[in-house]
Parts: sequence; C-alpha cells; structure tokens
Amino acid sequence: MAQFWESGTPTVLTGSGAVSLAPGTLLGFYVASTTGGTVVVLNGTTAAGTAISGTITPAAGTFHRFPAFCTSGCYLTLANTINLTAFFAAG
Repeated sequence: MAQFWESGTPTVLTGSGAVSLAPGTLLGFYVASTTGGTVVVLNGTTAAGTAISGTITPAAGTFHRFPAFCTSGCYLTLANTINLTAFFAAG
C-alpha cells in the first residue's frame, strides 16, 4: 500500500504577510502561540486579496488544516498577538 505524504514550504508569520506569491495550495497552519490572535486567509499577495475564509480564532499548540487552492498567491491577515507557521505547496 502506497503512503501519501503531504508537505509544503513553511513560512513563519507574527504579523500579516504573504505566504506565497505563486499559485498553489495552502495546506494549513500551526499556531505556536497566541493571545487572542485571529487569521483571515486571502487569495492574493496583499491585504487587498479576496477573503476565502472568515475570521479564524485558532488555539495555540494546534495545527489547523485548511486545504485551499489559491489562484493568485496566498496572504494571511493576522490580528492581535499570534505566531504561526503556514505550509504552502506551490503549483
């Protein structure tokens, strides 16, 4: 039986920023720490992108699977105090 390993390029963010400038799939994100932090996922490379999620209030110490294809790159808008690592597979 073949095993499938899902993997992507990690990007650490402590403030809003681009996860990728190229199209591909956001696999999810791991939240290392947060104090009331929130995340909004956008299709695009800037805060002017199109929201593809509502406001997510993640818990610290957890991985949040979010398999979304971003046609124009991927940007995360972060609010409050949060440290996360997003995993993105280009292509």
